[in-house]
Amino acid sequence: MQHALVERLSSPVPRYTSYPTAPHFNESIGPEVYAQWLGRLAAENRLSLYAHVPYCDRLCWFCACHTKQTLRYEPVEAYLKGLHAEIAAIGTRVSRAVPVTALHFGGGSPTLLRPEDMRALKACLETNFSFAADAEISVEMDPNDLDEARHDALADIGMTRASLGIQDFDPKVQKAINRIQTFEQTRGVVEAARARGVRSVNCDILYGLPHQTLETLAETVLAVLSLAPDRIALFGYAHVPWMKKHQTMIDEAALPGVVARFEQMALAADMLVSAGYEAIGIDHFALPADRLAVAARQGTLRRNFQGYTDDQADALVGLGASSIGQLPEGYIQNMPATGEYLRRVEEGGLAAVRGYALTEEDRARAFVIEKIMCDFGFSFAALAARHPAFSGVIRSEAIGFVAADRDGLARIEGDRFVLTAAGRPFARTVAAVFDAHLASGRGRHSIAV
Repeated sequence: MQHALVERLSSPVPRYTSYPTAPHFNESIGPEVYAQWLGRLAAENRLSLYAHVPYCDRLCWFCACHTKQTLRYEPVEAYLKGLHAEIAAIGTRVSRAVPVTALHFGGGSPTLLRPEDMRALKACLETNFSFAADAEISVEMDPNDLDEARHDALADIGMTRASLGIQDFDPKVQKAINRIQTFEQTRGVVEAARARGVRSVNCDILYGLPHQTLETLAETVLAVLSLAPDRIALFGYAHVPWMKKHQTMIDEAALPGVVARFEQMALAADMLVSAGYEAIGIDHFALPADRLAVAARQGTLRRNFQGYTDDQADALVGLGASSIGQLPEGYIQNMPATGEYLRRVEEGGLAAVRGYALTEEDRARAFVIEKIMCDFGFSFAALAARHPAFSGVIRSEAIGFVAADRDGLARIEGDRFVLTAAGRPFARTVAAVFDAHLASGRGRHSIAV
């Protein structure tokens, strides 16, 4: 019965790091609109920044990020020049009274930057934005890039959270995804970061990879637990070769089926909870004292383009090629192609090419979907207080779903629509019930488990 349920509910749906999702962005939102939105940010707002470095010195075949491989540093230098220009252009449009409370360096591989370039990029950001004294600064790290000089530079830029992509330590799996990374390398990076005062370490594990088995995944989980990270993200591999052509290098015949993926996810999750980690949303785990776990317990957990977060900022500004931002008015995305991105910032400073202006109904449905993804349910009263015009229709949809739900995925508990224990692994599928844009058919998505 469980296997049949998993197979039936594994249809592709969005990951819901935004609502509406990126396939629904359009070209009517460009630099002019973006400049207006930036100018409306005020002192009462809090700002989060995401800086994208779309380069790697190797291309991992599983990766679905916007990045490209380069063995020369010259393209990276040219890109950084453009990134500095965009930072300055946005800085002139955002009031210095708006505090930056979080900064995330992502990629690609931000840690391939030379130490002096890491420091110069952080200095450029500090020149153009006002950072809160306690701003969180997180960096995605590739252990293969790192040496003592880079570790020192990361300490100099004030990194507070180190995020390490591990995926899997099994040599056969690593070869199949072109991600060779030893446990010893990884442990060395964790130790070096902690020796320099980093107070939070996050590790990413993937399930659903080629040649992965329950036994090999369990060994990887045990190895990760020995590092005692503060947070662990347990992601399902998203096989989207129509979007990321390098994924065609992965042998599809070696990929586990949906039932095997579900069993891998369940095994790893059970191991992490048994080790003392608290389950956060659909794919994160954190030690009880970690800020993410505290936010989950307090009902303040959020979800954005980086996944689950305790960041309560009112706006997220994306910097760099392909970056997506979220402002009170809606979403904005930069030009993905690095060459065209550089041309645009050199000519006018802003590289926005598409976005989405939120309607009141979008805001109501975004509230519901985020609550389902973060809290596995939502309050009808809270929905009515925030979005009275659409609370009635959404409440009816929720009641209708429960009435027709033959799988016991959700129920009504007093004022709340709540996912059951059986329904929680399928939170994406349940959230899709409230997605008014999904029926338009724009975009293809990864499977739901």
